[in-house]
Amino acid sequence: MLRPLLPALLLALAGCATKPPANPENLCEIFREKPKWHEAALKMQARWGAPVQVPMAMMYQESSFKHDALPPRYYFLGFIPWGRVSTAYGYAQAKDETWADYKREAGGWGAARDDFADALDFMGWYMQKSQQVNGTSKWDAYGQYLNYHEGWGGYRNRSYDAKPWLKNVSQKVQARASVFGAQYRSCEQELARGGWFW
Repeated sequence: MLRPLLPALLLALAGCATKPPANPENLCEIFREKPKWHEAALKMQARWGAPVQVPMAMMYQESSFKHDALPPRYYFLGFIPWGRVSTAYGYAQAKDETWADYKREAGGWGAARDDFADALDFMGWYMQKSQQVNGTSKWDAYGQYLNYHEGWGGYRNRSYDAKPWLKNVSQKVQARASVFGAQYRSCEQELARGGWFW
């Protein structure tokens, strides 16, 4: 009896998947389209003291706001898919072991990497630790992204010095955080009131 209903159920579940924002280049438009994301960002900011634009710029770089983003595959002999280059997954591209640390320390056992609020809270937690461990300001998107990519030990040992491409990417994250910050300042009060109609 359930068999005829299965395709419809699967379609309904697929429709529930969170789509990336229509205009990922504009933080105001992201939050207007997805007010729950703005609520999550404000909670993250209140909990960890991270300015909204920095983890949002990092998330843009990591996953383009795709809930189920995965890292590239390894290819055996150049063409046979052979696993992934890392265990990173979700909005924040958090690896298994780091996500487990977050859940144990701050996130709770129900936290999920494909949940936007959990992923953003994870990034706030990581930024807080980067400040504690390496003294990196939460406003320093360049330094925060290097911590995020290389890990706290790698950042401390300046592993990024051997990766000019990573420094370039971190500069892009810094530039995007600056743009996001300016955009957010222009609409923050409007969003706090609940939008145009309040």
